[in-house]
Amino acid sequence: MKTLFEKIKFAEESLSLIGLGYVGMPIAVAFANAGVKVIGFDLNKAKIDLYKNGKDPTNEVGDDAIKQTSVIFTSNEADLKKAKFHIVAVPTPVNQYHTPDLTPVIEASKIVGRNLMKGSIVVFESTVYPGVTEDVCLPIIEHESGLKCGADFKIGYSPERINPGDKIHRLENIKKIVSGCDAEALDEIKAVYNLVIKAGTFPVSNIKTAEAIKVVENSQRDINIAFMNELAMVFDRMDIDTNEVVEGMNTKWNALGFHPGLVGGHCIGVDPYYFTYEAEKLGYHSQIILNGRIVNDSMGKFVADAAIRQMIKVGKAPAKSKVVILGLTFKENCPDTRNSKVSDVYNYLVEYGIQPIVIDPWASKRDAKHEYNIELKTIKEAKGADCVILAVAHNEFKQLGLKKISEMFKDIPQNEKVLIDVKGLYSVSDLVNSGLTYWRL
Repeated sequence: MKTLFEKIKFAEESLSLIGLGYVGMPIAVAFANAGVKVIGFDLNKAKIDLYKNGKDPTNEVGDDAIKQTSVIFTSNEADLKKAKFHIVAVPTPVNQYHTPDLTPVIEASKIVGRNLMKGSIVVFESTVYPGVTEDVCLPIIEHESGLKCGADFKIGYSPERINPGDKIHRLENIKKIVSGCDAEALDEIKAVYNLVIKAGTFPVSNIKTAEAIKVVENSQRDINIAFMNELAMVFDRMDIDTNEVVEGMNTKWNALGFHPGLVGGHCIGVDPYYFTYEAEKLGYHSQIILNGRIVNDSMGKFVADAAIRQMIKVGKAPAKSKVVILGLTFKENCPDTRNSKVSDVYNYLVEYGIQPIVIDPWASKRDAKHEYNIELKTIKEAKGADCVILAVAHNEFKQLGLKKISEMFKDIPQNEKVLIDVKGLYSVSDLVNSGLTYWRL
């Protein structure tokens, strides 16, 4: 008798992806490229229509790959009945109180449960705190399906590690953590993922361990960046250039290579809250992780305050000044605006009576308006600036150079033009030679 893995491998059974964003869609396309019959499901009909028309709004695999893929894109949940291996890759944000918002994963569990067939395997990839898969999602699936885990279907967890916009560290060459509700489930899940993961899989003993790995690896990055951001705040008061300190430090063999910056996105700015939330429930108050989050969440205000100080320094009235912000997405060369901390810079400047102009060739105008109530402008509308904040290092902005950046300003003396180089794109010597009044994070 063939296993589910064998049936999937030889296209006798289908695999489904629930949630076709920056994580789910590349996985769906990868499995389809491996000869697997794939059903790609998302509640967002507009997104499904884009995929059906060969458009990739995430820019993760590109329009050509979407046009050529055999993935069956659908917003009809009943189509999930045709699949036996389900991968759930919906977002798991935090709410305004920085506590987990499990609504997407709960709703996805209901959808899976309503359409689950006997003999199926359900794998969650969404970031959750340890225990969610078995304590929250599993009971919902059992209730909706009327089936029993173990006897009628299996469950597992395999945290996503895709890095949006990263063309080097891709799905296929990042080792995949896999776990299952029992040994049989683990073997099947491992075998299925090995169809597309060239770097191989890393099985762990249980689902909670796999869930913990995900939140811990991003919490570790968050803490390290918080340390660099705290250094930046201190060095700013000491009139020491942080980037020069970091560059010098990184010449040592055991330096970790972290830099200060705005920490946003769907993982690093969110996952630590999932970890500390569960720790608090168990009676442990985080001493390090939450403080790291406090530091990183304060960086938008820190950058905005620096811009205000520099404008006042050259004799400008901030509320009457034209401020241009270059970049809105949470990272360079990526259209993902989720949890962008550039919006914090924008909002703090608005509190000072400034109405910044935001330019981002990668971001969706619709997403910017919907998520942050920001009307994106074109680079042509950057003329006549008093202050330019280079917030995201898109290639388009890197290619401008200091000469073209300088041309964005009003026809005023060079030393009255304020440049805030958040990403440290320009060297101190180049900035000094430009004659601009500058500040680097």
